[in-house]
Amino acid sequence: MRGHRWLRVGFALLALATVSACSTKVERLDESQAVDLSGAWNDTDSRLVSQEMIQDSLSRAWLQEFRGRAGQSRPAVIVGEVRNMSHEHINTQTFTLEMERALINSGKVDFVANKSERQGIRDERKDQDLNAREDTRNAMGRELGADFMLSGTINTIVDPNGDTQVRFYQVNMTLISLADNRKVWVGQKDIRKLVTRSKLRF
Repeated sequence: MRGHRWLRVGFALLALATVSACSTKVERLDESQAVDLSGAWNDTDSRLVSQEMIQDSLSRAWLQEFRGRAGQSRPAVIVGEVRNMSHEHINTQTFTLEMERALINSGKVDFVANKSERQGIRDERKDQDLNAREDTRNAMGRELGADFMLSGTINTIVDPNGDTQVRFYQVNMTLISLADNRKVWVGQKDIRKLVTRSKLRF
């Protein structure tokens, strides 16, 4: 009988351990709080890099030069392609949206919808041309043309040594004048991360 009792206790402890191992805990985090679990590129990297690069670009001579032209105040900017050349899967759309947000919130530039967004807007204008009242209709051919295009690349180098590795991220962005293809600003931001993976011990 004593053996059966210890057996039942053992099964109860095993069941309790299984339930504990399978439980899920969710904790809400402040969106500005930096959380880095894997060492891979994450939302914090995207936000910090975009903010720093936009601040740098808006402090350079190209902006004052543009404002100095007759009849010009705020340049119109469009984001082109940002290519992921790294070894990781990086959602470049999240990064470009962060850059758009930083540019718009600066109040120093106008921002033009990208290629895919423009097509949807043009389809809406065509529909308005047929169906909307004349006093509310938005006519074709009145779009704001971009003065500059922002494009770039995200690159990585990984230097591993056993359970430790250094991850080096380099983001390069270029602002190009659409009038004459001049590169008016080139920005670079580097991030280095030391990642150490612990071994499981039983």
